[in-house]
Amino acid sequence: MIKVKPIVIVFILLFVAILTIPSVLVLPFSHEKASGKIAEAEPKQDWEALLKEASPVDVSVYRSANDKVETVPLEEYIVGVVASEMPAEFEEEALKAQSLAARTFIVRQLMADQKPALLKGADVGDNQGYQVYTNDKELREKWGANYNKYIEKIRKSVYETRGQIVVYDNQPITASYFSTSNGYTENSEAYWTNPFPYLKSVESPWDTESKEFTAETVIPVAQFEEKLGVTVSSSEIGEIESRTPGKRVEKVKIGDKELTGREIRDKLSLRSADFSWVREGDDIVITTKGYGHGVGMSQYGANGMAKEGKTYEDIIKYYYQGVAISKADHLLEQYVVKK
Repeated sequence: MIKVKPIVIVFILLFVAILTIPSVLVLPFSHEKASGKIAEAEPKQDWEALLKEASPVDVSVYRSANDKVETVPLEEYIVGVVASEMPAEFEEEALKAQSLAARTFIVRQLMADQKPALLKGADVGDNQGYQVYTNDKELREKWGANYNKYIEKIRKSVYETRGQIVVYDNQPITASYFSTSNGYTENSEAYWTNPFPYLKSVESPWDTESKEFTAETVIPVAQFEEKLGVTVSSSEIGEIESRTPGKRVEKVKIGDKELTGREIRDKLSLRSADFSWVREGDDIVITTKGYGHGVGMSQYGANGMAKEGKTYEDIIKYYYQGVAISKADHLLEQYVVKK
């Protein structure tokens, strides 16, 4: 039997260790690419700070709840509008499209020569007559535990479209929008007096997925008659005489009185001007399709398009016909000079 000296055993163990240790060290990183680079997490952005830097002007907002004027950087104002007007759960491309619509609205408002007296000198109100706006403190209360997730998502969407507006003939458009269509958007002249070439009826099939797509309203016959100024017979309520390009009710004849679909929607506080009704005893049961005036961009339609992989540019140019996306810098510079 050959005896191995202890010093030889030590050298053998050292040699094995030299060969083995590099392999052990490399093994945990063997799944990385051949480049040898270790993947790093994307650095977290301070979207709030970036939005303040990207805001060339401030916007003064009349807060109807406390009868005060609140001043915020333009892009933070857009965040407050997007967070109020569109569900935060929506796809980012839909939120970006909403950002453009909101920014276009306020730029057009800033460029207006006159401000309504009721706003106490503010640029814009905070309700549906303008755009619904909610500030950061109010959003924290509204979203609770979801605040950080939602605010980061919306700020990111706003920042990535910063300064962009929708124009037609190089002028900011009337960027109207609404919740849910009946399957079609509406021609502007079917709802307002003046036609706008970019606000034309288009199909919007994605809206059927909206929880707001159909609704039912029950109104007592006496109240129905009083609000519309009509008399309803026991069997006949009225007849729809015509429909708009967006398939909503244009004219209805009840007895000897003719009413527009919009008049009926407004007087009965219906969700849409696409309605049908039936009498059940002493009640009129009205079924509506869609939610909102129907002119411009459907928000649920925008989200449906985004789910199919469409970009915010695709969404904007689908719902606003013949428009372009442009920077608002030159217009805001004019506003600063004029101010």
